[in-house]
Amino acid sequence: MSDTEKIDAAVFRRLLEHLDEHKDVQNIDLMNLAGFCRNCLSKWYVAAAAEETGQSVDYEAARERVYGMPYGEWKKKYQTPATPEQMATFDKKSGD
Repeated sequence: MSDTEKIDAAVFRRLLEHLDEHKDVQNIDLMNLAGFCRNCLSKWYVAAAAEETGQSVDYEAARERVYGMPYGEWKKKYQTPATPEQMATFDKKSGD
């Protein structure tokens, strides 16, 4: 593994740690502000595994890696319903 790959891997791990430390930040907030969320990271993880290593990674396994626990458990513990304002922002940005 090159130094760049080691750095990239460390940054990804730090991003996951940061998201884990800020469970109060909802996926809808991430989507509205940054255009991606934890589920997007999970999808990118699946794609990268296939593209970079030829390995097949199950989406739910990727979500568990990103969320640090099974998605259903995370959702029950930490996900709150989106507000009408959050959904309006999401819908507006999705229509762009």
